[in-house]
Amino acid sequence: MAPIVKVAVIQLHPKPMQLEHNFNKAANFIRSAASQGVELAVLPEYHLTNWKPKEPSFVGLCDQWEVYLQKYRDLAKECGICIVPGTIVESHRDADKEEDRLLNVAYFIDHEGDVAGKYVKKNLWGPEREHLTGSGRDVHEVFDTPIGKVGMLICWDLAFPEAFRELIAGGAKIIIIPTFWKLDDCNEAGLKQNPSAEALFLDCMLTARAFENTCAVVFANAGGPPGHGYAGLSQVTVPFLGALTKLGGCAEGMSVVDIDMQILEDAEENYQVRSDIASPGWHYDYRHSKMNERL
Repeated sequence: MAPIVKVAVIQLHPKPMQLEHNFNKAANFIRSAASQGVELAVLPEYHLTNWKPKEPSFVGLCDQWEVYLQKYRDLAKECGICIVPGTIVESHRDADKEEDRLLNVAYFIDHEGDVAGKYVKKNLWGPEREHLTGSGRDVHEVFDTPIGKVGMLICWDLAFPEAFRELIAGGAKIIIIPTFWKLDDCNEAGLKQNPSAEALFLDCMLTARAFENTCAVVFANAGGPPGHGYAGLSQVTVPFLGALTKLGGCAEGMSVVDIDMQILEDAEENYQVRSDIASPGWHYDYRHSKMNERL
Protein backbone atom coordinates (compact mmCIF):
# COMPACT_ATOMS: atom_id res chain seq x y z
CA MET A 1 0.00 0.00 0.00
CA ALA A 2 1.07 3.57 -0.66
CA PRO A 3 2.04 5.66 2.38
CA ILE A 4 0.02 8.24 4.27
CA VAL A 5 1.47 11.77 4.35
CA LYS A 6 0.44 14.10 7.18
CA VAL A 7 0.21 17.72 6.00
CA ALA A 8 -0.64 21.03 7.69
CA VAL A 9 -2.04 23.97 5.73
CA ILE A 10 -1.55 27.22 7.62
CA GLN A 11 -3.77 30.21 6.83
CA LEU A 12 -2.30 33.50 8.04
CA HIS A 13 -3.14 37.18 7.88
CA PRO A 14 0.26 38.79 7.26
CA LYS A 15 0.64 42.20 8.89
CA PRO A 16 1.98 44.52 6.18
CA MET A 17 5.74 44.97 6.32
CA GLN A 18 6.09 43.20 9.70
CA LEU A 19 8.57 40.45 8.81
CA GLU A 20 9.60 39.37 12.30
CA HIS A 21 6.06 39.43 13.66
CA ASN A 22 4.78 37.35 10.75
CA PHE A 23 7.67 34.90 10.98
CA ASN A 24 7.14 34.34 14.69
CA LYS A 25 3.43 33.71 14.17
CA ALA A 26 4.20 31.22 11.40
CA ALA A 27 6.86 29.52 13.53
CA ASN A 28 4.35 28.98 16.35
CA PHE A 29 1.97 27.23 13.96
CA ILE A 30 4.79 25.13 12.54
CA ARG A 31 5.96 24.03 15.98
CA SER A 32 2.38 23.05 16.80
CA ALA A 33 2.18 21.07 13.55
CA ALA A 34 5.42 19.28 14.32
CA SER A 35 4.10 18.31 17.76
CA GLN A 36 1.20 16.58 15.98
CA GLY A 37 3.49 14.49 13.81
CA VAL A 38 3.05 16.57 10.66
CA GLU A 39 5.58 15.85 7.91
CA LEU A 40 4.94 18.97 5.79
CA ALA A 41 3.72 22.45 6.75
CA VAL A 42 2.74 24.96 4.05
CA LEU A 43 2.34 28.75 4.46
CA PRO A 44 0.69 31.32 2.16
CA GLU A 45 2.25 33.51 -0.50
CA TYR A 46 3.59 36.92 0.69
CA HIS A 47 3.20 35.77 4.29
CA LEU A 48 6.18 37.84 5.49
CA THR A 49 5.39 41.20 3.88
CA ASN A 50 1.79 41.06 2.65
CA TRP A 51 1.41 42.37 -0.92
CA LYS A 52 2.31 46.06 -0.62
CA PRO A 53 4.77 46.65 -3.49
CA LYS A 54 4.19 50.41 -3.64
CA GLU A 55 5.17 50.93 -0.02
CA PRO A 56 8.54 52.77 0.07
CA SER A 57 10.07 50.15 2.36
CA PHE A 58 8.90 47.07 0.43
CA VAL A 59 11.98 46.58 -1.75
CA GLY A 60 14.31 47.15 1.18
CA LEU A 61 12.56 44.46 3.20
CA CYS A 62 12.96 42.05 0.31
CA ASP A 63 16.72 42.42 0.72
CA GLN A 64 16.34 40.32 3.88
CA TRP A 65 15.20 37.21 2.05
CA GLU A 66 18.31 35.19 2.89
CA VAL A 67 17.88 35.94 6.60
CA TYR A 68 14.36 34.52 6.64
CA LEU A 69 15.16 31.59 4.39
CA GLN A 70 17.83 30.61 6.91
CA LYS A 71 15.38 31.07 9.79
CA TYR A 72 13.02 28.59 8.14
CA ARG A 73 15.87 26.17 7.44
CA ASP A 74 16.85 26.31 11.11
CA LEU A 75 13.21 25.85 12.16
CA ALA A 76 12.78 22.82 9.89
CA LYS A 77 15.86 21.19 11.38
CA GLU A 78 14.81 22.08 14.95
CA CYS A 79 11.34 20.59 14.48
CA GLY A 80 12.23 17.74 12.12
CA ILE A 81 9.54 18.86 9.67
CA CYS A 82 9.45 19.78 5.99
CA ILE A 83 8.37 23.37 5.35
CA VAL A 84 7.22 25.30 2.30
CA PRO A 85 7.43 28.84 3.76
CA GLY A 86 4.83 30.28 1.41
CA THR A 87 6.76 32.62 -0.83
CA ILE A 88 9.65 34.90 0.00
CA VAL A 89 10.10 37.91 -2.25
CA GLU A 90 13.77 38.22 -3.16
CA SER A 91 15.56 41.36 -4.30
CA HIS A 92 18.41 40.74 -6.77
CA ARG A 93 20.59 43.33 -8.42
CA ASP A 94 20.50 43.24 -12.22
CA ALA A 95 23.97 44.48 -13.11
CA ASP A 96 23.13 45.01 -16.78
CA LYS A 97 20.14 47.23 -16.09
CA GLU A 98 21.52 48.63 -12.83
CA GLU A 99 18.24 48.00 -11.06
CA ASP A 100 16.71 45.59 -8.57
CA ARG A 101 14.69 42.62 -9.76
CA LEU A 102 12.07 41.17 -7.43
CA LEU A 103 11.41 37.43 -7.64
CA ASN A 104 8.54 35.67 -5.90
CA VAL A 105 10.04 32.39 -4.73
CA ALA A 106 8.76 29.22 -3.07
CA TYR A 107 11.22 26.84 -1.39
CA PHE A 108 10.80 23.25 -0.26
CA ILE A 109 12.90 22.80 2.88
CA ASP A 110 13.30 19.23 4.12
CA HIS A 111 13.26 18.02 7.71
CA GLU A 112 17.04 18.38 7.99
CA GLY A 113 16.94 22.03 6.95
CA ASP A 114 18.21 21.47 3.43
CA VAL A 115 16.62 23.12 0.38
CA ALA A 116 15.18 20.30 -1.73
CA GLY A 117 13.51 22.55 -4.30
CA LYS A 118 13.04 26.13 -5.46
CA TYR A 119 10.42 27.63 -7.75
CA VAL A 120 10.14 31.20 -9.08
CA LYS A 121 6.58 32.24 -9.91
CA LYS A 122 6.00 32.04 -13.65
CA ASN A 123 2.48 33.30 -14.33
CA LEU A 124 2.22 36.76 -12.79
CA TRP A 125 -1.17 38.24 -11.92
CA GLY A 126 -1.77 41.54 -13.74
CA PRO A 127 -0.85 43.95 -10.90
CA GLU A 128 2.32 41.95 -10.14
CA ARG A 129 3.84 42.54 -13.56
CA GLU A 130 4.78 46.10 -12.73
CA HIS A 131 6.91 44.90 -9.81
CA LEU A 132 8.00 41.28 -10.24
CA THR A 133 10.08 39.32 -12.74
CA GLY A 134 8.64 35.91 -13.64
CA SER A 135 10.55 32.74 -14.50
CA GLY A 136 9.62 32.95 -18.19
CA ARG A 137 10.32 29.80 -20.17
CA ASP A 138 12.16 27.96 -17.39
CA VAL A 139 10.81 24.43 -17.03
CA HIS A 140 8.59 23.38 -14.14
CA GLU A 141 10.85 21.13 -12.08
CA VAL A 142 9.83 18.16 -9.96
CA PHE A 143 11.70 17.63 -6.69
CA ASP A 144 12.53 14.46 -4.78
CA THR A 145 11.56 15.06 -1.16
CA PRO A 146 11.02 12.99 2.00
CA ILE A 147 7.29 12.87 1.16
CA GLY A 148 7.82 11.82 -2.46
CA LYS A 149 7.93 13.64 -5.79
CA VAL A 150 6.66 17.19 -5.38
CA GLY A 151 5.92 20.10 -7.70
CA MET A 152 5.40 23.70 -6.66
CA LEU A 153 3.28 26.44 -8.20
CA ILE A 154 2.28 29.86 -6.88
CA CYS A 155 -1.18 31.47 -6.84
CA TRP A 156 -2.16 32.49 -10.40
CA ASP A 157 -0.25 29.50 -11.78
CA LEU A 158 -3.36 27.57 -10.69
CA ALA A 159 -5.18 28.94 -13.74
CA PHE A 160 -2.78 27.26 -16.18
CA PRO A 161 -3.37 23.52 -16.69
CA GLU A 162 -0.16 23.37 -18.75
CA ALA A 163 1.85 23.93 -15.57
CA PHE A 164 0.23 20.93 -13.89
CA ARG A 165 0.70 18.75 -16.97
CA GLU A 166 4.41 19.53 -17.03
CA LEU A 167 4.74 18.62 -13.36
CA ILE A 168 2.87 15.34 -13.56
CA ALA A 169 4.78 14.42 -16.72
CA GLY A 170 7.84 14.72 -14.49
CA GLY A 171 6.29 12.39 -11.90
CA ALA A 172 4.91 14.82 -9.30
CA LYS A 173 2.26 13.31 -7.03
CA ILE A 174 1.78 16.28 -4.69
CA ILE A 175 1.54 19.84 -6.01
CA ILE A 176 1.95 22.62 -3.45
CA ILE A 177 0.48 26.07 -4.11
CA PRO A 178 1.15 28.98 -1.72
CA THR A 179 -1.33 31.74 -2.54
CA PHE A 180 -2.43 35.29 -1.78
CA TRP A 181 -5.80 35.22 -3.56
CA LYS A 182 -8.53 37.64 -2.52
CA LEU A 183 -12.21 37.96 -3.34
CA ASP A 184 -11.66 41.53 -4.50
CA ASP A 185 -9.20 40.37 -7.17
CA CYS A 186 -12.34 40.05 -9.31
CA ASN A 187 -13.32 43.05 -11.43
CA GLU A 188 -16.44 45.12 -10.91
CA ALA A 189 -18.44 43.28 -13.55
CA GLY A 190 -17.68 39.91 -12.01
CA LEU A 191 -18.40 41.07 -8.47
CA LYS A 192 -21.75 42.43 -9.64
CA GLN A 193 -22.64 38.99 -10.97
CA ASN A 194 -21.31 37.12 -7.93
CA PRO A 195 -19.50 38.69 -4.93
CA SER A 196 -18.02 35.25 -4.21
CA ALA A 197 -16.87 34.59 -7.77
CA GLU A 198 -13.23 34.10 -6.77
CA ALA A 199 -14.16 31.58 -4.09
CA LEU A 200 -16.10 29.65 -6.72
CA PHE A 201 -13.09 29.87 -9.05
CA LEU A 202 -10.78 28.45 -6.38
CA ASP A 203 -13.00 25.58 -5.30
CA CYS A 204 -13.72 24.56 -8.89
CA MET A 205 -10.14 24.79 -10.10
CA LEU A 206 -8.59 22.99 -7.13
CA THR A 207 -11.00 20.09 -7.51
CA ALA A 208 -10.58 19.97 -11.28
CA ARG A 209 -6.77 20.04 -11.11
CA ALA A 210 -6.71 17.18 -8.60
CA PHE A 211 -9.00 15.02 -10.75
CA GLU A 212 -7.50 15.81 -14.15
CA ASN A 213 -3.93 15.21 -12.96
CA THR A 214 -4.53 12.36 -10.47
CA CYS A 215 -2.57 14.36 -7.90
CA ALA A 216 -2.97 15.87 -4.44
CA VAL A 217 -3.10 19.67 -4.28
CA VAL A 218 -1.94 21.43 -1.11
CA PHE A 219 -3.26 24.99 -1.26
CA ALA A 220 -2.37 27.53 1.45
CA ASN A 221 -4.01 30.95 1.07
CA ALA A 222 -3.96 34.12 3.16
CA GLY A 223 -6.82 34.90 5.50
CA GLY A 224 -7.75 38.19 7.09
CA PRO A 225 -10.33 40.36 8.83
CA PRO A 226 -13.92 40.27 7.55
CA GLY A 227 -14.71 42.92 4.99
CA HIS A 228 -11.17 43.12 3.63
CA GLY A 229 -11.66 40.76 0.71
CA TYR A 230 -9.72 37.75 1.96
CA ALA A 231 -10.75 34.48 0.34
CA GLY A 232 -8.99 31.94 2.53
CA LEU A 233 -10.26 28.46 1.60
CA SER A 234 -6.88 26.85 2.29
CA GLN A 235 -7.32 23.15 1.61
CA VAL A 236 -5.89 19.80 0.63
CA THR A 237 -7.69 18.35 -2.37
CA VAL A 238 -7.50 14.89 -3.93
CA PRO A 239 -9.33 13.05 -6.71
CA PHE A 240 -12.52 11.11 -5.87
CA LEU A 241 -13.01 13.04 -2.60
CA GLY A 242 -12.34 16.71 -3.36
CA ALA A 243 -11.28 18.81 -0.36
CA LEU A 244 -10.15 16.68 2.59
CA THR A 245 -10.07 19.83 4.71
CA LYS A 246 -10.95 23.48 4.12
CA LEU A 247 -10.37 26.59 6.22
CA GLY A 248 -12.82 29.49 6.25
CA GLY A 249 -12.44 32.74 4.37
CA CYS A 250 -11.36 35.07 7.15
CA ALA A 251 -9.96 33.33 10.19
CA GLU A 252 -6.33 32.48 10.69
CA GLY A 253 -5.75 28.88 11.54
CA MET A 254 -4.22 25.54 10.71
CA SER A 255 -5.69 22.29 9.51
CA VAL A 256 -3.88 18.96 9.72
CA VAL A 257 -4.89 16.21 7.33
CA ASP A 258 -3.67 12.78 6.25
CA ILE A 259 -3.20 12.26 2.52
CA ASP A 260 -3.63 8.59 1.68
CA MET A 261 -1.37 8.35 -1.34
CA GLN A 262 -3.20 5.18 -2.44
CA ILE A 263 -6.04 7.43 -3.59
CA LEU A 264 -3.72 8.86 -6.24
CA GLU A 265 -2.79 5.38 -7.46
CA ASP A 266 -6.45 4.37 -7.61
CA ALA A 267 -7.35 7.56 -9.49
CA GLU A 268 -4.60 6.98 -12.01
CA GLU A 269 -5.74 3.41 -12.53
CA ASN A 270 -9.19 4.80 -13.27
CA TYR A 271 -8.36 7.86 -15.41
CA GLN A 272 -4.94 6.81 -16.83
CA VAL A 273 -3.88 10.42 -17.35
CA ARG A 274 -0.21 9.84 -16.58
CA SER A 275 0.01 6.74 -18.72
CA ASP A 276 -1.56 8.60 -21.65
CA ILE A 277 0.96 11.43 -21.35
CA ALA A 278 3.83 8.91 -21.25
CA SER A 279 2.63 6.94 -24.28
CA PRO A 280 4.43 7.12 -27.67
CA GLY A 281 1.18 8.05 -29.38
CA TRP A 282 0.38 10.99 -27.12
CA HIS A 283 -1.17 13.55 -29.46
CA TYR A 284 -0.69 16.72 -27.39
CA ASP A 285 3.03 17.05 -28.07
CA TYR A 286 3.50 20.32 -26.21
CA ARG A 287 6.85 21.31 -24.76
CA HIS A 288 5.65 20.50 -21.25
CA SER A 289 5.24 16.80 -22.06
CA LYS A 290 8.80 15.89 -21.06
CA MET A 291 8.21 12.19 -21.48
CA ASN A 292 7.05 12.68 -25.04
CA GLU A 293 10.19 14.70 -25.83
CA ARG A 294 12.37 11.76 -24.85
CA LEU A 295 10.59 9.38 -27.20
